[in-house]
Amino acid sequence: MTNAVVHTRIKKVAAGNITDASDTLATEDPLEIRLVHGPSHNRRQQNISVTMRTPGEDMELAAGFLFTEGVIRDQAAIQEIILSEDDSGSVATVHLKPAIVAQLGNTQRNFTATAACGVCGKNDIAAIHTGVSVNRASLRLAAAQLFGLPAILRNEQALFESTGGLHAAALFNRNMELLLLREDIGRHNAVDKLIGAALQQQLTPLDEYILLLSGRAGFELIQKAAMAGIPVIAAIGAPSSMAVKMAAEWNITLLGFLKDQRFNIYSGAERIDVK
Repeated sequence: MTNAVVHTRIKKVAAGNITDASDTLATEDPLEIRLVHGPSHNRRQQNISVTMRTPGEDMELAAGFLFTEGVIRDQAAIQEIILSEDDSGSVATVHLKPAIVAQLGNTQRNFTATAACGVCGKNDIAAIHTGVSVNRASLRLAAAQLFGLPAILRNEQALFESTGGLHAAALFNRNMELLLLREDIGRHNAVDKLIGAALQQQLTPLDEYILLLSGRAGFELIQKAAMAGIPVIAAIGAPSSMAVKMAAEWNITLLGFLKDQRFNIYSGAERIDVK
């Protein structure tokens, strides 16, 4: 991941002693997402969002963001994505095909989204609910299959190992084989990168896959996964109350505290065989 980490000099204090040392930090930089859309004779450029992210996989991030926000329905809507730099920083300009009508009603951001924020800047409460359908996937899993996922994730988290400051999102198939993993300082960015990669690899809808989150599960992560059709979400940390509410409403199996050979089922228990 290009420029994903930076190095700095620090003073390390331990057991009453202070020493000079080097430390590795996760990079946090802004990415502006712009959209070019409309018929060939009347193309329009629009600034969609600015998100604080860890550089790398910016095309996946832009595509995944537009998909999970409901602006586009699939990868086929995209003509090209151009990455550039201007005076303010990095820009991902997504060009839609002329025949595609962008669904922009709920995507307007009033200000920059921080790395911790997936729905900051929405115009109103209704705007945080994009067009999610109830999940009808018939995927069933044995509880014992899930216990090994955190170790697989940790073994593959190269940037977390060097910085301790990145979130990860991983996609597994029903055989618990790791297909995709993305890291970012923002947990919502990690999920957008993952879904953007799945779009580009034409894996969507993801109704046969499991999403694993390295930390807690907030509403915005459930919403993004739901847009991609993911039926099972497992988090190593805790879910929020809104995450549980919406997972139940959208018929998504939500697991929390997946570690040490245990987990809690917050919704969709019928997909998990505990025997």
